[in-house]
Amino acid sequence: MSRRLSAWPSSVGSVRVLHTSDWHLGRSFHREDLLHAQGAFVDHLVETVRSESVDLVVLAGDVFDRALPPVDAVTLASDALRRLAADRVRVVVTSGNHDSVHRLGFASDLIDAAGVHLRTQFSAVGTPVLVETDDTSLAIYGIPYLEPDAVREPWQLAERTHAAALGAAMQRIRADLDTRPAGTRSLVMAHAFVTGGQASESERDISVGGVSQVSASVFDGVDYVALGHLHGRQQLADGVRYSGSPLAYSFSEARQRKGCWLLDVGPAGLTEVSFVPAPVPRPLGSVRGRLDALLRDPSLAGLEDSWLHATLTDPRRPAEAMRRLRDRFPHTLVLAFEPDRLAGDEVSVVERVRGRSDLQIAEAFVADVRGAPAEAAELRLLAQACDACRPEVARSDAPRSAGVA
Repeated sequence: MSRRLSAWPSSVGSVRVLHTSDWHLGRSFHREDLLHAQGAFVDHLVETVRSESVDLVVLAGDVFDRALPPVDAVTLASDALRRLAADRVRVVVTSGNHDSVHRLGFASDLIDAAGVHLRTQFSAVGTPVLVETDDTSLAIYGIPYLEPDAVREPWQLAERTHAAALGAAMQRIRADLDTRPAGTRSLVMAHAFVTGGQASESERDISVGGVSQVSASVFDGVDYVALGHLHGRQQLADGVRYSGSPLAYSFSEARQRKGCWLLDVGPAGLTEVSFVPAPVPRPLGSVRGRLDALLRDPSLAGLEDSWLHATLTDPRRPAEAMRRLRDRFPHTLVLAFEPDRLAGDEVSVVERVRGRSDLQIAEAFVADVRGAPAEAAELRLLAQACDACRPEVARSDAPRSAGVA
């Protein structure tokens, strides 16, 4: 939608923008429900918009965590957009690779009238939302996540790559900018993996043919590029940035500072950028060592209220390890085992199993993992399982069809 809404009040000077992305509403964290924490972030965002006199909020994709989000997640998204619209703040939302283009974009032409602009269709790339003050005209171009296979034929792309798809989108954007009055500033929203960005464990792979990244140069000439997809805040150039997700969605994000970028775009372009930290629902932490040592170590007291990833290095798997950890660290979510090397561990797997029967290998595995041999009843079950896996036994036990020898 390129027209300015006549009912929208104009302000003086630059346009103040809040850049956010990757809300992933409806996502959990190792089975911990995050909806309350996501709601707290929405409250924080609305308060920031009010306290900082924000004119425009841009949400660069992955509003939801899946194409068919739970009802509570949809309700939270609706509440966020309703509150921003009630404060007369313009909002532009693009779809990410987790979003459903059709569900997120439902009734977008009607919702435009409320100042909330949902840009999910590739066919609308190149048609901006305009925000104007007395001094500044800002054209916002929303590029939804572009699946190369979806746009290759309609856009007649020579290659099946993300670079080709984004390049074609930017051609359409530059063609429209050329028709705008001199001095019109530009902001592009894109959900992509741009070269130079650092990934986390919680992002879904978007590679096509083994290639997922695109060069930041594809956006040359734009005043500000509001990126989504990578979950850590990052600055690839002064005007090319990832806001990152508002919450941590994997332990690989434990050191990331979450929040939004706050920026001003004036008559001469981008003038100022700052970061607004988001509230932290619960800190993340990790510990590594032998179980008894972790339970006694006084230096770990500060992690007792954290969501915790614990890696135990005991030579033998301790009994009731998770229960014992949670006695001290009640929010332990992930338990991994990486035992210290024992004498004989340097012997290869091939040497360990050479000359042993299937049952003997299974018995040794149980003893190695548990630190004690299998009991008599367990040995009988293991023997039955090994017998059932033998082809000759399976054939002899198989039912025969009538008339078949």
